[in-house]
Amino acid sequence: MSGMAVSESGIPWQQVYRPDDLLDRDAAAALGEPGAFPFTRGIYPSMYTGQLWTMRQYAGFGSARESNARYHELIAAGTTGLSVAFDLPTQMGLDSDHTLAAGEVGKVGVAIDSVDDMRTLFEGIDLGAVSTSMTINAPAATLLLMYELVAAEHGVPAAALTGTIQNDVLKEYIARGTYIFPPAQSLRLTTDIFRYCAANLPRWNTISISGYHMAEAGATPVQEVAFTLANAVEYVRAAVAAGLDVDDFAPRLAFFFVSRTTVLEEVAKFRAARRMWAHIMRDQFGAKNPKSMQLRFHTQTAGVQLTAQQPEVNLVRVALQALAAVLGGTQSLHTNSFDEAIALPTQKAARLALRTQQVIGYETDAARTVDALAGSYAVESMTDAIEEQARELMARIEEMGGAVAAIDEGFQKSEIEKSAYDVALQIDGGQRTVVGVNAFTVAAEEPYEPLRVDPRIEAQQCEALERLRATREEAVVRGALDGLRAAAAGNGAENNCLPHIRVALAARATGGEVADALRDVWGTYRPGRGL
Repeated sequence: MSGMAVSESGIPWQQVYRPDDLLDRDAAAALGEPGAFPFTRGIYPSMYTGQLWTMRQYAGFGSARESNARYHELIAAGTTGLSVAFDLPTQMGLDSDHTLAAGEVGKVGVAIDSVDDMRTLFEGIDLGAVSTSMTINAPAATLLLMYELVAAEHGVPAAALTGTIQNDVLKEYIARGTYIFPPAQSLRLTTDIFRYCAANLPRWNTISISGYHMAEAGATPVQEVAFTLANAVEYVRAAVAAGLDVDDFAPRLAFFFVSRTTVLEEVAKFRAARRMWAHIMRDQFGAKNPKSMQLRFHTQTAGVQLTAQQPEVNLVRVALQALAAVLGGTQSLHTNSFDEAIALPTQKAARLALRTQQVIGYETDAARTVDALAGSYAVESMTDAIEEQARELMARIEEMGGAVAAIDEGFQKSEIEKSAYDVALQIDGGQRTVVGVNAFTVAAEEPYEPLRVDPRIEAQQCEALERLRATREEAVVRGALDGLRAAAAGNGAENNCLPHIRVALAARATGGEVADALRDVWGTYRPGRGL
């Protein structure tokens, strides 16, 4: 290694850090106490000394029946929260029998076409006792309401349900592409969800504003913080403009970040993000409730850093990434399986990923004290530097007119692509070492048998849809969908789309039919010149 060492964000590392390396500020005031503004040291006074983080495992593949079996295995292994992965057609608001769904059913997650599938997915699971996270964005309202309907069948009231829907469509325009509607209409639907959940699902996290996918696309830690918080500001503005009081919905906002192998910078990133959000909510939006100022976040270890070469080495990477998330104060954590660079995780790999969290939580001393790295000159200096650079980047977005305007210009996407390209050049040129890829390689890889999705699942889903449509009351379904179209065409609290979606789903409308009804009114998004 030659030349000056720099962090993932391009911040120079010093060989030794001293007190005068911190920015010129009152360090005690900037840090504060755990559980107190500005929450740099964590959002709860006792953090893990009182209760460990929620140990989630992101899972879902093939049919609802297969995924249900995996969930039961994970619960038996000790996971404390489920996290649902949906297949691409479900994410795009398409039924499994749609022509565009061909070849994609059940491949990257579970296929959920109707409340019947959701019922099967959670069969035998106490929805009043488990916290469920659903990684779903454009059709988030539909999947949440399916879940609520199934819970009601189980006798679990909506007010008792705990969990999260990702519901962060702005980052889809930046980094993932599973958007359906134009940004303005997507923000309208997000606001409808905030309003509906405040009245009906008060313990549910209505959005998980995600930097993870931007990081996986190549964003640096500074870009991850800046672009995530800029999107969050846009959501809060939209809700306030719709007449919601900030303290009525902000306590249920959640965030979702990546955790890389660069442990110290990741810890600093989490601390900087917490501090920035506390000031944004108090100073910019006038929040009074301390819970509105708390940045609660889920973390997933960095899938983009896993390698298909020597996949067992990923066990080490994931352990370090998970440790960084814990030392950074995450509220819940998913650890990737070591074989995910090859295919969907096998049962054994998923269990090992969960065991990684359990070893950190129960065998190390990482959870024995609150904020173990507080006062580290290196961490505090890096926290200050990340905050300073992230604020500068957010100011550039504000100058463009906010996150949506910047998205239309393609700003965030372009910046992320530049960062990803720089990393690729560094790996190709040998300036960045990736064990097993460009250094410490082996002549021949050992064979590995990946998990494969049964190709018959697509046909089975199509047959189930045919039976569903043959046995439901079509006139009731059509009437419910017409009511949804009318609400989508209107504005204001009286035209909230979610009650109409719930009625349609209860009548056994499919997810694709609900999305189509909204497409009829709102249209679909077509990327402009910036994208």
